[in-house]
Amino acid sequence: MGLIVQKFGGSSVKNAERLFHVAKIVTDTYAKGNSVIVVVSAQGDTTDDLLEKAAEINPQASKREMDVLLNTGEMISISLLAMAIEKLGYPVISLTGWQAGFLSDSNHGNARIRRINTERVENEIHKGNIVIVAGFQGLNRYDDLTTLGRGGSDTSAVALAAALSADKCQIFTDVDGVYTADPRLVKTARKIDEITYDEMLELATLGAQVLHNRSVEMAKKYSVNLEVVSSLENKPGTQIKEVVKVEKMLIKGVARDNDVARISVIGLPDQPGIAFRVFSLLSAKKINVDIILQSIGREGTKDISFTVSRSHRQQAVDLLNEVKESLGAKEILCDENISKISIVGAGMQSNPGVASKMFEALGEANINIQMISTSEIKISVLIDRKDSERALSVVHDAFAI
Repeated sequence: MGLIVQKFGGSSVKNAERLFHVAKIVTDTYAKGNSVIVVVSAQGDTTDDLLEKAAEINPQASKREMDVLLNTGEMISISLLAMAIEKLGYPVISLTGWQAGFLSDSNHGNARIRRINTERVENEIHKGNIVIVAGFQGLNRYDDLTTLGRGGSDTSAVALAAALSADKCQIFTDVDGVYTADPRLVKTARKIDEITYDEMLELATLGAQVLHNRSVEMAKKYSVNLEVVSSLENKPGTQIKEVVKVEKMLIKGVARDNDVARISVIGLPDQPGIAFRVFSLLSAKKINVDIILQSIGREGTKDISFTVSRSHRQQAVDLLNEVKESLGAKEILCDENISKISIVGAGMQSNPGVASKMFEALGEANINIQMISTSEIKISVLIDRKDSERALSVVHDAFAI
């Protein structure tokens, strides 16, 4: 018997049938003598529908007002799930993010959790209630509503589990765990029984859509017992932990990320401090940069290319065009027709030849590599988007994972 945090995504609560299915999972856990906190996302495509409604009214709406709008999606989910659990005859209460004590910074649209005041949640648990909490939501110091970014409900769940020292945090999805690749795209992909925090963090950051990367980062920091399980089938999922029992696999997974754009700053003066000027401008606007490539200086100039998320591409291009002359750059280019393919595995630290094997597989498939980035446990390459699905399969099959 313990304290269990369970998180359900939008597809798990998208209609009445799914809501009652989730209610049954939750109440079964509660009936075993556990205290249960449930974190839910907005139903199905609700968030996308709200974004479309906003675009009809004002495509340039402020981020503050967008957060007010988007908060409504999770409020629908928590109340409907609470009603379903009530109908099954169990004690339950729904709480918004701010009622549950989520205090955040003021970065509307992608806020960070500052702290959680757990008093209300703990009181409800002590009363014997199942507590349903709206994920994705926060409140800043001005009492304005904030959102934690897409996938933020995962972070809400892990943060609650950490703050309350929960015995387990279960992330329920429409797949039965973490796979070596997206099983919808790679037929030979298989489920992973256990994976380290570091490997999962890399996969989540590099495009695997099972978990939000900030949730994995938080789980590692606070040693949260994290598990990814199916909301549709009653079967074991994937354990995410510090150390796995089995011997380290060479490669744990392959990921594809289509949410990437490459920006190139052409003809910069080849002199000290130029790279700092470029990237400090982007950092000041909270534009995250991933892969960076700088050319060898020739005839007093050099080129710098880097990647950003597609949502930040236009902002980054506009910002650099504003300062192009002061930087001394000749041209700012942007390419959106690219994808990032990555391999992740702690085992590659002690095994030479991993990169050459990946590059060989891509070469034999006649897939050109545009940029490369490496770390101790991952290798990423940029390729044409039209080749991305094929690349995912050939790289996965090359390592026979």
